[in-house]
Amino acid sequence: MDTVEQILAGFLDDLENNRLILPTLPEVALQVRDAVESDKASAGEIAKIISMDAALSARLLQVCNSPLYRTRRTVEDLQTAVARLGNIQVRNLVSSLVMQQMFQATSDVLDKKMRATWEHSTNVASICYVLASAAGVPKDQALLAGLIHDIGALPIIVHAEDIPELRDDQVLLDKVISKLHTMIGEKILKDWQFPQSLVNVAAQHENLQRDPGGEIDYVDIVIVANLQSYIGTSHPYNDLDWSTIPAFQRVGIEPEINIVDIEENQEDLHEVRSMLAY
Repeated sequence: MDTVEQILAGFLDDLENNRLILPTLPEVALQVRDAVESDKASAGEIAKIISMDAALSARLLQVCNSPLYRTRRTVEDLQTAVARLGNIQVRNLVSSLVMQQMFQATSDVLDKKMRATWEHSTNVASICYVLASAAGVPKDQALLAGLIHDIGALPIIVHAEDIPELRDDQVLLDKVISKLHTMIGEKILKDWQFPQSLVNVAAQHENLQRDPGGEIDYVDIVIVANLQSYIGTSHPYNDLDWSTIPAFQRVGIEPEINIVDIEENQEDLHEVRSMLAY
């Protein structure tokens, strides 16, 4: 058994026996989700939960007043922001805004990898946000789908700090992430009790020939956004014939169209990336 196979076997064994340390959703996001799903919480009560995190409060107000939501009047307090955005949208935005907290590493070497993973996720999320308009699905949920699609990479990167072969070999680390991140991501989102539509994103976004029939879903959007995020790079996905990938037809976009280059999308792409900047 070579090094890659040994490391993969070790991760799989730890995952199957619940020894792999998985990230946990920050408490404020859990409390907001519980309040929203109870159908009893008022905007004031949800705002009170969010106010326990000063940084999150400031960012949510900033988002509410950004061009993404184009409010007519400046919103200056959390309760008004929650009422203006609506409970479901606030839940998704809070989950998105706290996600960055989990992309932290304790070593300089792996911090670079963690930052690169977050940057890629925010890039995919911004494209998902734009695609959601054409696809007719909620933008905030599409944004969250883009952010969590590679969530399974996190525990691998964190665990790599204790495995010299991974910590010191970027190519090997990428191979392990490629092999395992969808399986681990599915486990994480199930543990977080995310909706199945988002669990499917983590589990299936690398299945480029996926064609489930029925209506468009968030997996379709993330597949297209993920591919588009690699345009202009040396990523192997650029060598594929995108016209054979069902997600493009399901989303309703021609494979040769670059969403990022369309002028009318520039403001939304910029605002989403700024909102999620490290």
